[in-house]
Amino acid sequence: MPFAVRESRIHGRGVFATRSIAKGERLIEYKGERITWQEAERRYPIDPVPYHTFLFEIGDGTMCIDAVRNANAAKWINHSCRPNCEAVEDENERIFIDAARAIRRGEELTYDYNFILEERHTPAQKKLFPCWCGARNCRGTMLGKKR
Repeated sequence: MPFAVRESRIHGRGVFATRSIAKGERLIEYKGERITWQEAERRYPIDPVPYHTFLFEIGDGTMCIDAVRNANAAKWINHSCRPNCEAVEDENERIFIDAARAIRRGEELTYDYNFILEERHTPAQKKLFPCWCGARNCRGTMLGKKR
């Protein structure tokens, strides 16, 4: 594998390149249990503390991958407002993490979680999803811009 899991300055654990990685290289599939969003909301209600999740929406938005169960190292890839990877969904509703640019050995792998909530992204909501990436252009939240 071109990466290893270890301690991260961004948040707890992270995934780091163990060799140079070329732009476009497919790194890992995001694995876990496939569940409905209804089940996800039952398992992980949003509390009034920073939200932490290993859920990844797939397909038409009614299903997700829960990486708390049956997961792999992909669940440790942290969010960044200036990512070097991107999440790509294939036609079979599988999620892969690909290098969005060339990545140096030792660099932490990141992608933009770009969470979008149904309700308005208020300052209070943004605080539930804090970002600690440290990028110059950091939004301060893992919430993405509503379109």
